[in-house]
Amino acid sequence: MVNATGLRSERALVWGVPAVALLTGLVWWLGQGLDVTLRPDQGASWYYWKLPDPTVWTRLSAWFGYAAHQIVSWGLIWWAQTHARRWTPGLKRINVVALAANLGFVGLHALQTRVFYDGLAQDVSIFSSQGSVVLLLVVVLLMENRRRGLVAGKRAPIPAAVGDFARRYHGYLFSWAVIYTFWYHPMEGTSGHLIGFFYIFLLLLQSSLMFTTAHTNRWWTVSLELLVAVHGTLVAVMNSGPDGAWPKFLFGFLAVFVITQMHGLGLSVGTRWLLFAGYLAALVAVYSGRGLATIHEVLRVPMAEYLVLAVLVLLLWPFALLTRRRRDRELTAPRSR
Repeated sequence: MVNATGLRSERALVWGVPAVALLTGLVWWLGQGLDVTLRPDQGASWYYWKLPDPTVWTRLSAWFGYAAHQIVSWGLIWWAQTHARRWTPGLKRINVVALAANLGFVGLHALQTRVFYDGLAQDVSIFSSQGSVVLLLVVVLLMENRRRGLVAGKRAPIPAAVGDFARRYHGYLFSWAVIYTFWYHPMEGTSGHLIGFFYIFLLLLQSSLMFTTAHTNRWWTVSLELLVAVHGTLVAVMNSGPDGAWPKFLFGFLAVFVITQMHGLGLSVGTRWLLFAGYLAALVAVYSGRGLATIHEVLRVPMAEYLVLAVLVLLLWPFALLTRRRRDRELTAPRSR
């Protein structure tokens, strides 16, 4: 599986993004035939799209589907890390296998929704699904600190061992975050679900392109980071209308972009100042009509992400040091003939 297929990974993105859009359209089409009676909405902590009377089989169908998808994904990551670690511009066979596997599990989840409906939401909190995606975004900030810094291009004092640990093992965490979120939801055809599934499909595409140059393309990866702003904003508008809390999400996630993410794109200083000025102008324009007294709410998203980042660094530090010492001992240990 190490040999390249001859197809450039960037071309896989050119074809992959329209394919993801088509796949999202199929989710919408399949969702039109669902006829399920659901309980009334019970507030922010309530996930609406789950059966009122689940059975053992509806639960097991979601958990077994998730477990199979997760095990296969982790197995492919392990295989790639141990057998196909050379970065190439073209797709390897392992990438094709990963793409096929993810597509197969998308089909399985579609069938599971039609027959049993329920996802993992029946047994776990909605905040676990949302938190998994936030954790993914925070780990990206950690990994990219060495390349683009954390604040205006300046690096945060994150120990090198922690950054190396995150880069080496992030695939396992990201795989869990994406696949867990994917199986959390039934494949409903609502606008909110479709936006979420489009984003998840793009992340599955990204994970399938491991050890290719497309996987680290800075414009592609920052686009994936920014899509959370689009997703969060649109879902907020759908849930609470144009007078709801959508600016908190839009300008909160865009704050992370102007503080951190845009500084890894190779943009000139003048361009970055223009983007920052445009952000401030749009922020003031929107909150002038909503009340400048509430403008501080846009700080919640970036403050939460940077706080989680600091806690995560402290939590990972001892594991990173232990892993580095173990690898150093393996490298210096005499080899037996």
